[in-house]
Order: sequence, then structure tokens, then C-alpha cells
Amino acid sequence: MIPSAARRLLLAACAGLLLVGCASIPQGAQRDARDPMERFNRSVYVFNDKLDRAVARPVARGYVKVVPQPMRTGVSNFFANLGYPTTVVNGLLQGKPVQFTSDLGRFLVNSTIGIGGLFDPATRMGLQSHDEDFGQTMAKWGMPSGPFLMLPVLGPSTLRDTAGDVADIYTSPKHYINNDWVRYGLYVPELIDKRAQLLTVESLQNDVYDPYSFMRNAWLQRREYLIRDGNVEDDDVEIDFGEDED
Repeated sequence: MIPSAARRLLLAACAGLLLVGCASIPQGAQRDARDPMERFNRSVYVFNDKLDRAVARPVARGYVKVVPQPMRTGVSNFFANLGYPTTVVNGLLQGKPVQFTSDLGRFLVNSTIGIGGLFDPATRMGLQSHDEDFGQTMAKWGMPSGPFLMLPVLGPSTLRDTAGDVADIYTSPKHYINNDWVRYGLYVPELIDKRAQLLTVESLQNDVYDPYSFMRNAWLQRREYLIRDGNVEDDDVEIDFGEDED
């Protein structure tokens, strides 16, 4: 069963999409074979952008203004550590025993010496952070990405990564908290923290001709970088800004 709060959020997102309608593709923009549902995705992007401007961005800016940097760093460390079992499990599923051992040690060190992840002594001990999820695991074993998707509220994804996100729910400690108030009480500040981290780079997207294309290409290239563990050619990390440069 979907929690009532999640159902209300989903219904609100669907209603918002009906109001937005199908967004048009900018004149002269080239179609991308990875994005066969581009008109629909652009509509979701417009909806998400309006929601972000109305709610998420002001809250994130207020959070940055009110909460001192050392406390924000502690919050970021805490949520990174809380979600780290997903990286630990998927490192093992991808057949990376050395990384799995390091990631498990990192989680245990930060959960204990680091006081529940508020501090990051593991990095100072040489246990570097990695970023793994089930979408990457499926890619590792040959599953194609499928079409690019813009999800209401959740943002950019692909068909494969959307399925991976569902699987990753079961490697998150938050999933096993029975108290809804506690569980959602963790989700909300985590979302605020993640949005606050994007404030320093959001101007890049505002300065391009087609922000949607920029976001899509940057996100897909970032995913490819993670899947290949950084082993990409220079040509693979070029970002299309949406129009020919003069």
C-alpha cells in the first residue's frame, strides 16, 4: 500500500501536470534519440521547475541563511551516511569485493566514531566515498537504460533507473522505520539539504538557451560517468548547451 501522504503528493503532481499540458520543443532544437517522450518530459520539467521556484528553492535559501555552515555539513554527512548501505550492497552486487569491504568499513566507522554519520573520520582514514545504486548495478550487467524520463517531483531518470530506485528503497534504513512521523521527518530535511547543495550551481542552467536539454544531457552524462566508474572519454563528457555557439 502507498502511504496516504505519498498518494496525496502523487495526486497533486498529476493535477499539476494536467494544468501544465504538453510543453513545446524550442524551434531548431534537435531531437534526441534517448528522449522519445520529450514533449511529455518537458511538461513534467516545467511543472517541477514551478514547484521548485515556489517551494523548494525558497526553503533551501532560508535554510542556508539561517543554519551555519558547520551544522549544514553535519546534516549532509548524516544523510550521506544514512543512505550509504545502498552503496555498500550495490558494490557487492557489481562484483567489487575490495570496494565493498572499504565501503562497509566506511559506513561502520562513520556510524560509530563519526557519531551516527555527523562527522566523517572515515575519509581521513583513507576510506573514500563511492556512489552506487541498483540502476548502476543493472547497467553493469548489461541492462539497457531505456528512454529518458522526467518524473514528477523526483526529477530526471531513465526507465532502468526508475526501477532501480524502487529496489534501492529496500536498502535504505529509512524504509524499516515503522513510525511514519519519524520516517517522513527524515525525508523532508534530507530533501532540503540536497536542494541547498544545488544552489551554488543552479545559475549554470539559467544561463543556457535550452535549460531542459542542458539538464537532460548533463544528467545522462553524469549517470554514464558513475556507471563506468569515471572511465569515460573526453567526448563523452561534453555538454550540449542547446544551440550552436557563435
